[in-house]
Amino acid sequence: MNKKVAIIASNGGMFDAYKVFNIATAAAATDQEVAIFFTFEGLNLIHKEANQQLPMPAGKEHFAEGFQKANVPAIPELAEMAQEMGVKFIGCQMTMDVMGLEKDSFVDGIEVGGAVTFLEFAKDADVTLTF
Repeated sequence: MNKKVAIIASNGGMFDAYKVFNIATAAAATDQEVAIFFTFEGLNLIHKEANQQLPMPAGKEHFAEGFQKANVPAIPELAEMAQEMGVKFIGCQMTMDVMGLEKDSFVDGIEVGGAVTFLEFAKDADVTLTF
């Protein structure tokens, strides 16, 4: 039986995005079932416009050049890779409602659900992470 990895993405910066998608794609590459619950600022990681301009932490701007030199894919590409590898994206319905966001503002293929939707997946997860 495949192991399950449940990830909560609640922060929306560049470093957060790399952490979330790095762990998610690594888990998927090792045949683990992965779901990411995007809530609050974490929704920026899958927002069609916001994920192209995620903020770098103050004082860490020099890392942008390092990411380029190391040929690290951009966040939109990593999100697409994760989905192609079978990672399930769940956008938080409550947060979307509070922020006035619609499903079509996000990358294609997301599921919209509440905490219960995520908890159904996470209840028997082998690994649970929050970023």
